[in-house]
Amino acid sequence: MIREPAETVVTEVGAVEIPLGVLAEAGLSPGAAVVVYSDGDGRMVVRRRDDAIRDLLERGTL
Repeated sequence: MIREPAETVVTEVGAVEIPLGVLAEAGLSPGAAVVVYSDGDGRMVVRRRDDAIRDLLERGTL
């Protein structure tokens, strides 16, 4: 797999634009429902909504 590193900026309103190439590598397309949360160690996690809900129901954690 070829990884496309990308740098982006958090805007004044807290928005972040993720380049389409990065989304495609993750198997996400525009309009995909995702859940975003902090992993508590300085990283942000972006996950498919359905995957996050399944993990939450099955394991009790994200």
